[in-house]
Parts: sequence; C-alpha cells; structure tokens
Amino acid sequence: MQDKEEDSTNPIHRWLKQASQYNDIANVGEIARRYFAMNAFDGILTIIGVLMGNMSAGINNPNVVITTGLSTCIAMGISGLWGSYLTESAERKHDLEELGRSTLTDLKNSRIGRASRYAAVVVSVVDGISPFLAAMMVLVPFFMHDMFPNIQMVYYTALGVALVTLFGLGLFLGNISKENLILSGIKTVVAGLASIFVASLLNASPH
Repeated sequence: MQDKEEDSTNPIHRWLKQASQYNDIANVGEIARRYFAMNAFDGILTIIGVLMGNMSAGINNPNVVITTGLSTCIAMGISGLWGSYLTESAERKHDLEELGRSTLTDLKNSRIGRASRYAAVVVSVVDGISPFLAAMMVLVPFFMHDMFPNIQMVYYTALGVALVTLFGLGLFLGNISKENLILSGIKTVVAGLASIFVASLLNASPH
C-alpha cells in the first residue's frame, strides 16, 4: 500500500505512466521507429557523399573533414527536428479537428489532444537525432586519425564504418518486418555501395 502511494506521488513514475498512455493513444512507438530507421539511413548516405567529395578533392586535413561533417550532421539534425515537428503538428492538429467535428467535441485539452502534441514532439526529436547520431558514428575515425598511418586509411575506415552501420540498420529493419535479417542487411549495404560507386564516377569524370 505504501509503495502504491509513493508511486502516485513520484513525478518520474507519473510521467512514465502518462507517456505510456500517450504512446498507446497516438501510436508513437511505431511512428518513431519508422522515422528513426528512415532518417538514420539518410544520414549515413549523406555523410558518405560528404566523405567521397572530400576524398576526391584531396582534403588531407582531418579537421576540415570533421568540420564539414559536423556542419552537415547539425544541418540534418535541425532540418529533421524542425521539418518533422511542423509536419507532424500540422497533420495531427488537422486530424484532431476532424475528429472533434465528427464527435461535436473540443478535443484540444483532452487526453487525445495531449497525446497528439506529445507524439509530435517525440517524433520530431527522433527525426532530428537519428541522422545526426548515425552520421557522427561514421565520422568517429577522423577524431582518432592519429591512430592511422595516413589520411586515406581514415577515409576507408570511415566508409567501412558507414557500411557496417548500414548493415546494422538493415538488421534492425529486418527484425521489425520479420524478414531474413542477412538479406535485409545486404539491401541497406547495397545502397551504401551504390552511393560510393556513383560518387566515384562523378568525381572521376572530367570537369
């Protein structure tokens, strides 16, 4: 009995319980998972393009690569956060108003309305963080460039990290869809290899 009373007055417990209820109402988990996978995928492919461009331009200073990479990561994160929030907020507000008209009820301050606003915030945060973190993982070798014999090895290692991360993302997607995990991982790796191949062709073409 005492534990139940403590739980009811514990703000963290109340917040977690409320978040769980909002997740159930607004289906936040499934949507956030989809955004996470999609935008992490975009982040990795984008940073592959950045690396290929720097490598073909003969950029041998790891600090330059880190700066351009971080700028790209930050831009992707802000774009994902703001774009997703504006889109999700508008869509969910529209759906809430439609539901309110059909039920002749003002749902703005209802549990459904609060769950809708909660979902927009959570999804936008996931949308902003996932490409940023995924791209940052690929840049890790450049922060440890002193451990490599030359800058070329740093580039190759970073690209290798990108492909491994893509494979892991494929496993994650395969687990969600109940597909063959290895096949799902290979699909995402092929996208990374295609990006490297196309970037190589573009960089090798005469200007």
